[in-house]
Amino acid sequence: MDVKIGVLALQGDVSEHIDAFAAALAACGCEKGSSVVEIRSPGDLDGCAALALPGGESTTISRLIDKNGLYEPIRTFKGGIFATCAGMVLMATHVADPRVHSLGLMDMTVDRNAFGRQKESFEADIPVTGIDGGPFHAIFIRAPVVTAAGTGVRVLAKLDQGVVATERGRYMALAFHPELGGDFRLHERFLKNLGI
Repeated sequence: MDVKIGVLALQGDVSEHIDAFAAALAACGCEKGSSVVEIRSPGDLDGCAALALPGGESTTISRLIDKNGLYEPIRTFKGGIFATCAGMVLMATHVADPRVHSLGLMDMTVDRNAFGRQKESFEADIPVTGIDGGPFHAIFIRAPVVTAAGTGVRVLAKLDQGVVATERGRYMALAFHPELGGDFRLHERFLKNLGI
């Protein structure tokens, strides 16, 4: 199966997402004829089965989405969306920071930088619903949390501070960075949910 995955390439850890999805496609037996491409303009989304919204700085990414005319194309994108860290913030319907023009694709309230500043970044082994093979080693960098999950949003993982992994239909949103740890089980789950 030929699959094209897009990674929003405006700011953040773009190359890490490209590598992670290439590895996940290979694990799913789809590497031949498939591609992972950078998305910078609406036309770049053509033919994509999925889009990754990477970690980075959510206010900056939000501004660049608007500047590059990508807000409505992402909101109306028919494929899956895999969002990490800042991407989770962008997926929410409610974000306390007015500088973030969120996409409103998942009914949830997200608190930016919920664990503190950069020096409070941490790693933890967390159980995640729906993946086999034991806990997931999660890397949290100035991470958000979901403080309220609404209609149709399934909680996959939580810590004392709040929910750190959610999914709804073709969407998955994570407060941490699975693209950094070499464990691509969540990428694979996401692809399988899309029928890939």
